[in-house]
Amino acid sequence: MLRCARSRTRPGDPGGPRHRLDDVLDLPPLARFGSRVATGLLDVTDDPAALDSQGFWAVCADFEGRLTCARFRDVREQPVPAPVPGGWRGPAAGDWTSSLDHAAYVAGVRRVREHIAAGEVYQANLCRVLSAPVPAGADVDALTALLARGNPAPYAGTIRLPGHGVEIATASPELFLSRAGRAVESGPIKGTGRTEADLLEKDHAENVMIVDLVRNDLGRVCATGSVTVPDLCAVEKHPGLVHLVSTVRGELRPGAGWPELFAAAFPPGSVTGAPKSSALRIIDALEPVPRGPYCGGIGWVDADRGTAGLAVGIRTFWIDREPDGGAVLRFGTGAGITWGSDPEGEWRETELKASRLLAVASGGHEVSEGTLR
Repeated sequence: MLRCARSRTRPGDPGGPRHRLDDVLDLPPLARFGSRVATGLLDVTDDPAALDSQGFWAVCADFEGRLTCARFRDVREQPVPAPVPGGWRGPAAGDWTSSLDHAAYVAGVRRVREHIAAGEVYQANLCRVLSAPVPAGADVDALTALLARGNPAPYAGTIRLPGHGVEIATASPELFLSRAGRAVESGPIKGTGRTEADLLEKDHAENVMIVDLVRNDLGRVCATGSVTVPDLCAVEKHPGLVHLVSTVRGELRPGAGWPELFAAAFPPGSVTGAPKSSALRIIDALEPVPRGPYCGGIGWVDADRGTAGLAVGIRTFWIDREPDGGAVLRFGTGAGITWGSDPEGEWRETELKASRLLAVASGGHEVSEGTLR
């Protein structure tokens, strides 16, 4: 899935209009993951093999396959700063629009169930992208400061590379891939409710199905017999909701590095479906806009230490810059569809996943269902 042209650009290289955004916005390149901050951009590449070389890298892999790896010179520990009054001016709650409205999403769920009935797929994620205009000077790191207090998450972070078309603030709760030497781990999430009592048999079955997919993905690049599932369907509590989370671990086989790992595991199975190839065809047919960083991979790689932490790009905001100077904030939300899915229930799940984060981004405390057009 990843499109890797094995090319590099350096910050001082001549470039097109996107490279001038750094100067226009006065926002220097930066990456922030938890309390770790990286500055001093050295190198940008779309070659995953660079992640096996040296240095500290911020990584964004769009769902559609665009890979951006940015190497930074200076890495330090620094808590996420407190929000600055007026530092983030988000959209009004009523400004958000959805790529799939209520009727279109419910119809899409029914269509996925038809594919399941036909035996083409067991499960597929159906997602929608929400959009709203923001001021041209909007800074995703200022949004990260708000998210850290309004919706703390284990894989929260910022990647700010305006000159390379990457401006992301994520509050992801889900681990895509971590590495410690040859050991690799994934933490797929399937099953969401307001409380543990809301979790259904369908949620457990869906989690087990995706765990099996992730086991197979990692098995393609890990040593035979090394892939295990130490935790299955554990309940995790997050702000405003609970998830079922499993853990899949393995040991990379000799000679396998980041190119092989991405080729085996991307895009994440928890946000595609099973079988993955069939689910991706259905997603392409039903979703009217690209997912972009949403449902991709976002995080860091420390090539010097052989460690890494990449999140699944859910609960994630990103800014798209337009040629006329305008800026659009986007956010994705979705649900896994199985034969047991209720179309209205799946729509409500997408609202639940989005409501708290949209409220933070829009400067409110809650967003009621029905506010999205």
